[in-house]
Amino acid sequence: MAGGLVKYRHLSRKSSARKALLRSQVTALVMHEHIQTTYAKAKESQRLAEKLITLAKRNTVTSRKQVQGMLYTPHALLPRVFGELANRYKDRAGGYTRVTRTEPANIYDQAEYAILEFVDGPRDSRFMMTAMAVARDRARGVESTDITKKNVEKVTRLRGTEEFEKMVNRLKRRWGSALAENWEADPPHIAAKK
Repeated sequence: MAGGLVKYRHLSRKSSARKALLRSQVTALVMHEHIQTTYAKAKESQRLAEKLITLAKRNTVTSRKQVQGMLYTPHALLPRVFGELANRYKDRAGGYTRVTRTEPANIYDQAEYAILEFVDGPRDSRFMMTAMAVARDRARGVESTDITKKNVEKVTRLRGTEEFEKMVNRLKRRWGSALAENWEADPPHIAAKK
């Protein structure tokens, strides 16, 4: 009988190749805290990464063995998983990772791309995008929108306002008048490519 319930994405691979791919993606995520891949791979890797952090928060002998089985270089990454990441998310009930869709990597490959990252990490894209919006508003001399204010509350809840203000000031110095004058015509990341 055709059809039926599919519990996970098969990613056009055999089970051994799929498991190897997901292990390598999660290992890269733990190492760099930020990876870019296709949307389907990111969503499947997100499931494994969430499970990894949940096991790290338990910190039992069994959970350590399970985490070792999920990573390719456990001897190098176990201290980071059970130390830094477990402490960062000890008060969070879930949602340790975020998948953000991006544009395709090149014009020939039209697969949906995405960024998979740890929430509240040092390379958090929402943190930087919110800081850029606040820097733009301050350079223009206008008040931030309600959505921007809400995002500021979200990103500063765990990291504090001091680090956020440093990022805003750094972006303001870096882009200067480009944030205020040319934002509608060409945002800074596009203007830099021209």
